[in-house]
Amino acid sequence: MIKLYHFPASTNSRKVRIALIEKGLDFERVLIDLSKKEQKSPDYLKINPFGQVPALNDDGFVLYDSTIINEYLEDEYPYPSLMPKDSEGRARVRLMEDFRDNYFNPHFMEIIHEVRYKPEGQRDQKVIDHAKAEIMKCFDRIEKELEGKEYLAGTFSLADIAFMPNFDLLERFQIPVDPKYKNVRAWMARLKARPSFAASAT
Repeated sequence: MIKLYHFPASTNSRKVRIALIEKGLDFERVLIDLSKKEQKSPDYLKINPFGQVPALNDDGFVLYDSTIINEYLEDEYPYPSLMPKDSEGRARVRLMEDFRDNYFNPHFMEIIHEVRYKPEGQRDQKVIDHAKAEIMKCFDRIEKELEGKEYLAGTFSLADIAFMPNFDLLERFQIPVDPKYKNVRAWMARLKARPSFAASAT
């Protein structure tokens, strides 16, 4: 049985939940409560020495980092496929995953740090506003990447899964997707309609 060590509100945890659900894999959810700093407990640090979620245990093989986990799942459980067959397509997936992990998602984390861990009167609105502006800039690239395609790599893939956990946060933090981004808005609607989107919420 696959064990996923996760926290429901973690975008990277949800990223792995979506991949597991899309592949039809049974897995046990093991809650690591970030609000109680359980990710820093000695027992969990034996699983992930960086003290972050998610981590995955597949019949004794333990690994961490959501992008690495999802690529492992693709290698170990290749059907249904979540990666293109050609090298160019696979590289495109990895480029978009990197864009999400290092340029898109971190700005959400900045906002979360302000709104989740600080009383309202102590939140830095400049930090929040800057993060929102940077997120909105990312839509320019995503719009171009989607030109002529339904999904980032042509067919549904790990690249699309990488972005899905952030969609609820766009609404929660009132970050608009400008109507001019027609490709992005249609792509988001397609992804939110997938059963894995709702099933991965917790």
